[in-house]
Amino acid sequence: MKVLVINAGSSSLKYQLYDMSNESVLAKGLVERIGIEGSILSHRPEGKDKYVVRTEMPDHKVAIGLVLEALVDDEVGVIKSVDEISAVGHRIVHGGEKYSKSVLLDDALMEELKEVSKLAPLHNPPALIGIRACRDLMPNTPMTAVFDTSFHQTMEPTAYMYALPYELYESDKIRRYGFHGTSHKYVANRAAEMLNRDVTNMKIVTCHLGNGSSITAVKHGKAIDTSMGFTPLAGLMMGTRTGDLDPAIVTYLMAEKGWDAKAVDNLLNKKSGVLGISGVSSDFRDLEKAAGEGNKRAQLALDMFYYRVKKYIGAYAAAMGGVDAIVFTAGLGENSPDAREEILKGLDFLGFEVDLEKDNVRGKETIFSSDSSRVKLMVIPTNEELMIAKDTKELVHEMNQ
Repeated sequence: MKVLVINAGSSSLKYQLYDMSNESVLAKGLVERIGIEGSILSHRPEGKDKYVVRTEMPDHKVAIGLVLEALVDDEVGVIKSVDEISAVGHRIVHGGEKYSKSVLLDDALMEELKEVSKLAPLHNPPALIGIRACRDLMPNTPMTAVFDTSFHQTMEPTAYMYALPYELYESDKIRRYGFHGTSHKYVANRAAEMLNRDVTNMKIVTCHLGNGSSITAVKHGKAIDTSMGFTPLAGLMMGTRTGDLDPAIVTYLMAEKGWDAKAVDNLLNKKSGVLGISGVSSDFRDLEKAAGEGNKRAQLALDMFYYRVKKYIGAYAAAMGGVDAIVFTAGLGENSPDAREEILKGLDFLGFEVDLEKDNVRGKETIFSSDSSRVKLMVIPTNEELMIAKDTKELVHEMNQ
């Protein structure tokens, strides 16, 4: 069974084609500048050189058509016919409350997703455009929606409710949703596999750390709490996002500086985080370099980030009544031994010991706690695309039974 995974943005589109018989990637690629002058498709077939197409792509339908052409091309293709694609899995950022798991796409779901789009106006509409384009080009191919929010729908009201008038939850569904769910689910399940344990008997803190960062408490295979909230702005400070802050700061800025909602939103989402503190960059690699050269604001930004991650790990260990494994993933989590070591300083009372030699890895699966540690420390590169492909395979299998 071959599954095509699509992640559509407003002017870009990522894709991977999987052979699910062995979960291998046959090809992957990126389309950029859709609807903008200078459109480009970068296609990477497994075992072959990268193939680049530069041609105007006025919309997603044209872009996906070019992707399909590349997949079946005599020289750079990896399949002989589009009919070999058994299903398409689409990443969708927000599924609201209703979708606690991935689902098969149909006309009714498409209408419902339009309504949910008000909760993620920057992310969901482009995904829907990509889905429509795929359905036009592959009308007989089953398609699924895999939501970033669905893994977190196992949270209890005590964890997801805000202390606002209850009527706002009833009327506008204002609550904690959480994001990066596909990543948290993948690394939690993979951690259990690596430890040869049943995830339903484990307590795991998963740390997705990068330009966008979130932490999740996974107890017995289910998310019981997560750091992001109604939007991805909440929780940890990030590349350009504030993370948690006193909400009165918003009203203060509006009253004292005369800023409107758009200006405040731009500040909180695009000018804050480690960029705002350091004045250097939103890229943690740049910050580590600057801090190493003596830049005090860059070091402060890093220290603030490490401290906040440390607090969430401790809080989630408390929420679960203990922890069996702490997993680091995503750009910073996978690739910075220094960041992992700084975050874990002072948390050894939880029952682990860092093995510095084992921790000296980047982008590779590893267990970097000492052999005697009760709590395991792990690096697991995330693979959201594979998780989407797995969910899609399972749904199509159920449909055909």
